[in-house]
Amino acid sequence: MKDQIGAFLEYLRYERNDSPHTIRNYRLDLLQFQEFLKELRINSLNEINHLVLRQFLVDLNKKNYQKTSIGRKVAALKSFIKFLNKKKLMASNPAKFLHAPKLDKKLPRFLELEEMRLLLEAPAKSGFRGLRDRSILETLYSTGIRVTELVGLNIEDVDYLAGLVNVRGKGSKERIIPIGEKALTVLYDYLEERKKITREPKALLLNQRGQRLTDRSINRILDHYIRLTSVSKKISAHVLRHTFATHLLNAGCDLRSIQEMLGHESLETTQKYTHVTLERLKKVYEKNHPRA
Repeated sequence: MKDQIGAFLEYLRYERNDSPHTIRNYRLDLLQFQEFLKELRINSLNEINHLVLRQFLVDLNKKNYQKTSIGRKVAALKSFIKFLNKKKLMASNPAKFLHAPKLDKKLPRFLELEEMRLLLEAPAKSGFRGLRDRSILETLYSTGIRVTELVGLNIEDVDYLAGLVNVRGKGSKERIIPIGEKALTVLYDYLEERKKITREPKALLLNQRGQRLTDRSINRILDHYIRLTSVSKKISAHVLRHTFATHLLNAGCDLRSIQEMLGHESLETTQKYTHVTLERLKKVYEKNHPRA
């Protein structure tokens, strides 16, 4: 099964254009499943049936894996077995009716306007590192793009005159997103500093060795500035994406436009932000209405 996992990961990398983070996690999930098959003394792919897959999920539950982790492992198995089935390496697809556990609905975490302002003002206003980090924070907040999309941006993807960014999202799907004037101003200043670094001329965001930043680097940079501010919430780069959507919705932006900017395939995915604004409205009502 080792060779089949390798072929599947290559497919994810070069055909589906999945993020390195997804590929890394799927690899670990499938290797774990492979070890489980060894314990059951299953040596042939065609011995894998729906019962075996259910046993694997039961085993994960006994080991107290979180629902989110189990859900990701189910997604990895479904994609892997579907791939094997298409390549005629398995006679059937026993994962076809496999379902991930239902997740508890959690409202997206986001920053208040003042918290966001403090974070944006944290990096230095000059020098390569300061301007680059300001560009990272401003672009994430101004566009709501994912970290993997941010690190994939090239200089040519930003249209300064039109105020637009061309983003390559999941599955190599492209979308055009507006970007604010403040973010463009910081990016322009950063590019002046960036001219001193020429090793990778296409990439927009570079480290100090002149190489394209990774998603891990972005998260480390964000963690650094969180520690410098008085923001006490647990924040990831994805929280800035939630903040972007929530602030737009609070300002009156329609849900369909937010869906397009975030690159959500389904409007249902975007609708979780309405719950955030409703909770906020309830709190405001209870605090201010004399009859609340």
